[in-house]
Amino acid sequence: MTFQAPLAFLLQLNIWDMVQHSGPLVVFVLAILVCFSVSSWTVIFGKWQVFRGARRSNARFLRAFRKANGLEAVMIASEQYRPSPLVSVFDFGYEEIARQTKARGRVTNRATLERALQLGVSQELAKLERSMNWLATTASTSPFIGLFGTVMGIIRAFQDIGQMGSTSLRAVAPGIGEALITTAVGLFAAIPAAIFYNQFGHAIREIGARMDDFALEFLNLTERSFGD
Repeated sequence: MTFQAPLAFLLQLNIWDMVQHSGPLVVFVLAILVCFSVSSWTVIFGKWQVFRGARRSNARFLRAFRKANGLEAVMIASEQYRPSPLVSVFDFGYEEIARQTKARGRVTNRATLERALQLGVSQELAKLERSMNWLATTASTSPFIGLFGTVMGIIRAFQDIGQMGSTSLRAVAPGIGEALITTAVGLFAAIPAAIFYNQFGHAIREIGARMDDFALEFLNLTERSFGD
């Protein structure tokens, strides 16, 4: 019974009213957290589409690559799988082969070809990792920004106690409300960012391993087609 009355009072509080009556510093903290949350969700939805498209295109292009009779056939077929990171790796390798065969009619430098393929892998990994730092920043800083708002709310609660000379729940509720809201918004921004940062990091490592494997298959096809 002791906690039922305060709990009922807190449940009756209107969150929007608490935000409207919050101090300017707390409102500023909430605005920052909302911006972090909106931006991170924008990155999440964008990355989700990118990784889903990359996996689908990679699988289709890899099937076409393995069925092809030679690099020329793969080059022609690659245009319809352009979103695939593997296509970019293939382009780097094919361009290097074209340079070497144009000069001497065959592939003469395997090490140069391997470096070209690795450059393609690195370029695609850089594209996939774009904006990932924003998710990491949101996940790591939002709780602390929310904590700052929490501290300001508690300070306001103590100020209200001093001004009103009362320790009743009605006296401290506005400050406590501000503290709880900023904490909740900070966690709301940080938790999804942390979850999807880890999920996307796993997806990047998986696609990176697939590109490394493809580079080996490319070298094997090159040896069968041109020899050393």
